[in-house]
Parts: sequence; C-alpha cells; structure tokens
Amino acid sequence: MAAPASIVIVGAGQGGAMAANALRALGYTGPLTLIGREPHAPYERPPLSKAVLRDADAEHAAAIHPHTFYAEQDIRLMRGIEALALDRARREIRLADGTVLAYDRCLLATGGQARELPALPRGTPKVHYVRTLDDARGLRACLRAGARVVVVGGGFLGLEVASTALASGAEVAVIESAQRLLPNALPAPFSRWLAARAAASGARLRLGARIASVACEADGRTPAGLVLDSGETLPADAIVVAIGLQPEVTLARAAGLEIDPHNGGIRVDACCRSSDPDILAIGDCASQHRDFLGRHARLESWQNANEQARVAAAAMLDAEPPAPPYPWFWTDQFGCNIQMLGMPDGDLVYTCRGDAEPGAQAPRLIWLGHRDGLPVHGVAVNAAADLRQMRVLFERGTRIDPAGFADASAALKPWIKACQQAAAPA
Repeated sequence: MAAPASIVIVGAGQGGAMAANALRALGYTGPLTLIGREPHAPYERPPLSKAVLRDADAEHAAAIHPHTFYAEQDIRLMRGIEALALDRARREIRLADGTVLAYDRCLLATGGQARELPALPRGTPKVHYVRTLDDARGLRACLRAGARVVVVGGGFLGLEVASTALASGAEVAVIESAQRLLPNALPAPFSRWLAARAAASGARLRLGARIASVACEADGRTPAGLVLDSGETLPADAIVVAIGLQPEVTLARAAGLEIDPHNGGIRVDACCRSSDPDILAIGDCASQHRDFLGRHARLESWQNANEQARVAAAAMLDAEPPAPPYPWFWTDQFGCNIQMLGMPDGDLVYTCRGDAEPGAQAPRLIWLGHRDGLPVHGVAVNAAADLRQMRVLFERGTRIDPAGFADASAALKPWIKACQQAAAPA
C-alpha cells in the first residue's frame, strides 16, 4: 500500500512526539505535522511533580527530544495553537488561527485535562493543578520552608507533589476520600505500608475525609484553608488539587468517533485505530481492550504512551506492529522508587519479599500478586532490578513458588530459574 500523502498529529505530548519519531524511524518521508496547544516544545510530564517541581534547571532534562530534533527530522511543529475541528469528510483539521491542514492519516494524542473541584476551580488564588509545565512553575514558586500545603487527592500525583513539597521544607497535609491510599492500584498491605511511610516522612494524612467547605480570607474569595467533614480545619498557603484526569476527546466526539461510555476515552482497536480507520488515538485519551483486564481501559502512563505511539506509527504505514509489553508503571515518593508490573485484581493473593519498617532510610521490598500461582501484579520498593528480572515470569505466564519467593535469604535469580525449570515440559 502507498505511504500516506500527509500525516497530522494532534497533541504534542509524550505520545505525539514519540509517534512522530517512530514514523520517521520507520522510513516515512512525507509531510508530518505535530500540533500542540502549549507554547513549549514537547516535554515529559512525570518530572512535573518531582524534579521540575524542585528545580527549574530540571526543565531542560524533561524535553522529549533535543531542540534541533524537529527541524532535523523535517517535522513541522506548531506550538501554542489549538485544533478546533476535525472534518472527516474533507480529511481536514481546522486550527484556532484559521489554518486548515489536510491529512491522509490523523493521530489524536490529545491527552487529558486535570479534573477540577467545583469549589476550587482553576484560577482561584492559592489553588494549583499540576498538569502542564506552567502549572509546575506556578506551584514551585509557592514551595518554601514553613509553607502550609494541602493536597487534595491521595493518588500517585498527589503523593508525588506531597513528597516534593515536604522536601522543600513545607508542612503538608493530604486529603483522600478513600479509606486507604490508591485502593485501585495497590494491594491493601502495600497501601498501608505506603501510608505509614508518608506519615513517617512528615505528611499528615486524612483518609476517608471529605471537604465540607472552603475557609476564605476577608476578601471572601481567597482560600485560607479547607474545612473537613470531621470539623477539622486545615490552614493552607497553597492548595493542590490532584483528583484525576478527564480525557480530552472534544475533537473526537464532535467528529462522531466512538467514545467509550465507561471511561470516556476514544475507543480504538489493537492497532490504535478509531471507528474511522484513518484516524488513530493513543495515550491518556484512548480506550483499548486489555487482555489482562478482560475489558477496555485507558492507561495513564509514560510507558503506555510510548508503546501506543510505536503501534500507531506502524499501523499508519501498514507495517508490522510491535508486540504489546506487560504494563509497567513507576513513581518516586517519600525517598522511595516504586516500580509496578501488571495491574491489581481483587482475587490476587500477595506475598511479600523483605521486611522493612516504613521509616527505614532505604527500605527494599517486593509484593508479588498471583492467581493460583500465576504472577499477575508486582510492586517493588527500591528493587527495580529485581522486578525486571521477574518480568519474564509474568510475560510467559510461568507458575511460581510463593514460599520460595518470600524467603529473602535465598537469591532471587536461582528462584526465577527454578520456577522456569519447573514449568518446562518434561
């Protein structure tokens, strides 16, 4: 099949930038346009709540590609402009400045927007959302010794912000409506361990708590703190709202593409094609069937954006797609690097390797979730290399020996080899 006459990528984040790179790497030489609503060149978002929030110098390292990359690869990068309409019949995209771009293939990598609390909308004095580089810059200016920071949301983003704020010398409180941290992402034992770790680091956790009202200063508009349903008031010099992501599907919905009714993402097939095969979608805005979950889902992760970018690039060029990897996530918080392999499920049995106190200087632990001996989910604290060694067991569906795994006195590599040998056909 002939190569596309032109390709337009809407969304200049992780997925869009990596897809543009993948297209050129696969040999596509035709017109390639990358459109971003932010004025900045494509950058990685994970550092926004960590390194970039700590240090302005880290902004340079967050760039996805060197500043010369787009010109060298003949990629037209259009920054600070929004795509307003997608005309499928004409195969055109209309931009906010009146520009109309024709496409043969279109890739939607539009990501999402931070969910807002009606009582604390964007633009409210002292209220911060952390989704963009400019958001991180605004919050960074508020983090100082003695500052009172209240984080609404005990998910990965909220906990990363809390950890960074504590490192800056701020006093931090975290409000989470669930009874434990990250109930949909972590096993209960690790969730309790992480809460204890956060508390040992200085964070004041308010679990199972809800905001009853906003205490305001004399002007009646500027928040002075948050009042919880328990009656407790948490004074605040800065309030960070981190309550999740709303997928950005405005273009797709208006164009009549199929939207997943359960998660709000653009529904795509295994090759990231939407209900219109000439329009693909990747990253936070895309809903794809996940065999390990048995349903469609949106995966909001750095790895997923990268992998789907490669799959979509191959699909647009009718090339063989890469094999899907086992899901992988990571976070840095409270002095720990936490790596996660796979996804949790309610029927998993967890076994822990290691026994570190939450307040230990350098804890090292792995929780392994299995179903009848088949590994499904792994969570490692400061043990990324160990979890990477175990990845082969997950990918091949190799049954494990949980008791042998829990024995931290025995080396991990021989245990992995023994599991593989036991599973090998006679």
